Amino acid sequence: MLKFEHLVQINDPQLPALEPLSREQLWRGLVMRARFPTEFVLGLESCVIESEREAGDDTVLTRKLDFGPFQVHDTVTLTPMDRVSVVAQATDLWPRSEATVHIEEPQPGALFLRFVYELALEDGSEDLAEPMQDLRKQAYVAADLDTVQRIRELTGGSGLLH
Repeated sequence: MLKFEHLVQINDPQLPALEPLSREQLWRGLVMRARFPTEFVLGLESCVIESEREAGDDTVLTRKLDFGPFQVHDTVTLTPMDRVSVVAQATDLWPRSEATVHIEEPQPGALFLRFVYELALEDGSEDLAEPMQDLRKQAYVAADLDTVQRIRELTGGSGLLH
């Protein structure tokens, strides 16, 4: 099992040129990422939301992601203004995995996103694949920084997330 987590600071008072985002803008961006992942994920050709249901306050989406040579089926749970959790089923080409993005606000306006990844690895592969695991972690961080940048773009001139 590979478990990796990291934190991305959203608003930084030390960088006044960086437009601060509200929790609501950040949340809408995360929802957009869940509903329209092709806008955020490089190499993803299409996404079909196969079902959507309410579970208490949560919204649960069942999706089929098409990466061309392979597809991934996952379940996304949207917990309003708090977190997005994704569980992907294992296939021959894709291990069972979980990813959670949690909005943290230790003080008003001080927003962070905590990204947590859990990936089921084949037995015995954990020790052998250390360089591959490091590359995967770097890819997670790069993709997450891209997500934040994309959310910032969507809150800008077009006003989609205002």
